Parts: sequence; structure tokens; C-alpha cells
Amino acid sequence: MTSQTPDAEPDAPLVLVADDEPDVLGAVVPFMQRSGFRVISADDGKLALDEIRRHRPDACVLDVLMPGADGREVLRTLRREENWVPVVLLTQVGEAVERAMALEEGADDYLNKPFDPHELVARVRAVLRRTKNDGPPLATAAVLRSTFGLALDRVGRRAWLGDRELVVTPKGFTLLEYLMVHADELVERSRLLEVLWGFDDAVGTRAVDSRVAELRRVLGEDAADPRWIATVQGRGYRFVSSVTGADSLR
Repeated sequence: MTSQTPDAEPDAPLVLVADDEPDVLGAVVPFMQRSGFRVISADDGKLALDEIRRHRPDACVLDVLMPGADGREVLRTLRREENWVPVVLLTQVGEAVERAMALEEGADDYLNKPFDPHELVARVRAVLRRTKNDGPPLATAAVLRSTFGLALDRVGRRAWLGDRELVVTPKGFTLLEYLMVHADELVERSRLLEVLWGFDDAVGTRAVDSRVAELRRVLGEDAADPRWIATVQGRGYRFVSSVTGADSLR
């Protein structure tokens, strides 16, 4: 099935939304249309793949639980075909392992159900901003590189600063990885809490600050004059240096 707002700009981003819940499609599709997107919808994974191949959308929103093919299967198929269309996966609350696997398999972002449609629109706009080229997005890169010799091997889960390998805890690595993939974006503390621990609790956001402070010590970063991680007061953090992706450390 397809759905498109009649007064959308012809060059407005085209987004495919795939979910087998009629209530979700019934709420999300018109909201995204009112937000200025052209929208195609699908209620199962196989149809979603057909629509993606036919219409080549600018971004996709895929539910992880769908008949025919689930969202992760659709994602894997797209990446095998070297289709780098930005993908936001809709996941279930509390399924931290599911979210981690989705990001490893090439999803650009995820959003827990139930969600605020405003947040979905914000996520879609963010992935569109950071995937403007036609090549593989940072989310699928095996290695992330930034300024001053900072490099992350996402496969080996190791980090370097120049020729020196950094001693980074697993959560510290995940934190740095997420900030680099979302370079130049404001990442809220609550979002990082969810990424690192799988839940969103305003009280627990202090734990995020502790992890950032730990990471800055490892990097030799001055919080007052950051090379990489800047604090956005009262909100969260932003990775302020440029980031590029590569297939290997060589």
C-alpha cells in the first residue's frame, strides 16, 4: 500500500514506514506527511522490500516484528544488496540485546515502542542529515576515524589515539562509538542511558556523566576546551570533530 500527502513538495524526502499494526501506521503516516515527508507504507517485511526496491526511498522506518520478514531481516537484505538507505528500527522496550544487534547489522538508529511521533520525525531527520552521500553510512563502517589520530575498530572493539591503544571499558567504548556515529548531533543524556544500560531514567543520567568523565580521562580531553566531546549544558553531549568511516585500520 502507498500513501502520500497531496501537497508535499515534489523533492520532499520519501520515507517508507513498515509496521503490521494498523494503529501505528494510522498514526505515524499522516503525522509524517504533516511534517513534510512523502510517505510509503507497508504492513509486512516482504512488501517493504518490494516497495524499497521500486521507489528507492530516502529513509526507512521498520518494525522489528513483522510477518513475511521482520525489520532486521529486511535490514540485512538491504545491506547485502549494498543498499545504504538510512534505516530506523522500531524495537520493543527493554530489548537491549535486540537493539545492540540491530545497530551492529547496519541500522542507523532505533526507537522504542511505544514512541512519540515527534521523536520519530526527529530521528528520521537526523539520519537523513548524516547520510547525505551514497556510500556506506557511519553506522555500517568497520572503523571510525576522527581528528588527532582517534580511531575505533568496531569489530575488534579496540580504540587508538595515534599509535597508542587506549584502555577503554566496554561501556566507554559503546559510548564513544555512539557519539562518533552521531557526530555533530546533540545526544540527550537520557538517550545515552538507554544506549548503555537499556533503560531511560532521569535519575540514572548521572551515570552517563560519570562515563563521559571516565572517557575524557582516557582521551586526555579537557572538558573546558574539548577536541571531541562537548557538553551541552542541561541536555547532553555532542561529538564536535569530523568522523569518517573505513573498512579497516590500514
